[in-house]
Amino acid sequence: MTQSVPQPVTQAPPLRARAEIDLAALRANVRTLRERAPHAALMAVVKSDAYGHGALPCARAALQAGATWLGTATPQEALALRAAGITEADARVMCWLWTPGDPWADGIEAGLDMGVSGRWALEEVTAAARALGRTAKIQLKADTGLGRNGCQPADWPDLVAAARAAETEGLVEVTGLWSHFACADEPGHPSIDLQLTAFREMVAYAEKQGLDPEVRHIANSPATLTLPHAHFDLVRTGIAMYGLSPSPELGTPAELGLRPVMRLAASVALVKEVPAGHGVSYGHHYVTERDTTLGLIPVGYADGVPRNASGRGPVLVGGRWRRASGRIAMDQFVVDLDGETVEPGAQAILFGSGERGEPTAEDWARAADTIGYEIVTRIGVRVPRVHLDEDPSPGGR
Repeated sequence: MTQSVPQPVTQAPPLRARAEIDLAALRANVRTLRERAPHAALMAVVKSDAYGHGALPCARAALQAGATWLGTATPQEALALRAAGITEADARVMCWLWTPGDPWADGIEAGLDMGVSGRWALEEVTAAARALGRTAKIQLKADTGLGRNGCQPADWPDLVAAARAAETEGLVEVTGLWSHFACADEPGHPSIDLQLTAFREMVAYAEKQGLDPEVRHIANSPATLTLPHAHFDLVRTGIAMYGLSPSPELGTPAELGLRPVMRLAASVALVKEVPAGHGVSYGHHYVTERDTTLGLIPVGYADGVPRNASGRGPVLVGGRWRRASGRIAMDQFVVDLDGETVEPGAQAILFGSGERGEPTAEDWARAADTIGYEIVTRIGVRVPRVHLDEDPSPGGR
């Protein structure tokens, strides 16, 4: 069954596909998140090309809205922000996913805050600092229960002692102590309080040994929205900044005061009549029940449209919801138009804010048995990002 909804207004000349990025919505989301954590600084996490939204324009927009830190996973992502003109005066930039041999010296010269989770990383960054004759800014990460990156409590005294010795020598400045929640998106999960207790204990130990961090932080997007006692000095906002709910248990974006930032559209490439009993796409998992019309949507799993949403992925075409009919292929998929017709070049909306009746990223997440994070971050490089309401000034001000 299809669902009638208002037809969206086309905002730009048609392209094969486009991802419109509403930077006004992003700024509004950042302001909302700042209101949720009024006593903490806000880090805008722009890793993975800002969750697929475009790192540089999103970083600038977040700074305009009051973020003072930017966060990335890899040093290459952080260095790209500096190379694009975001200076130390514009924002602190932190990166946390380092591997042996990564560009520590470049990070020091760029004034990055660099995450350190173990002795090997501390040894590499201090060697780079000694060779440069400059002090590196580092932040020690504690594994308080996530079991991923970070230093285990049993190893924490050794890492703290080594960092304090390097700081005394002038090789590093420990600017932060931090950790990451495992289940902050599950309200009431017992691990939340256990991790907070472990974090407070590990911070207290480090400070007792002489470290004086500028910031202590553990709050991600769900903790920013729901755990004010976990805000400490800094909150790190990722998915919420892009207008998606961290989990259905926390509420919809609208209930959280957030607006989805990305709208994914494509131009219908072909419309044709087919008879009843006609197979559609690979494997003929969809066969027409009656004479009908088919519309070809020219995006596929190479563009980030999840193949496992075949038969379920929703699309707004001709003012009505349709479903991906049959297999989603590498470059294209088909929707059954139920005998209706649209002109080639008509707009097909895969997802957006939902405010104009279109599906949302969460609708696609349910269709693909995944999370909204994956839907937006997987949109590929063949889909141009069109940034609306952009201020191109280097620091975003």
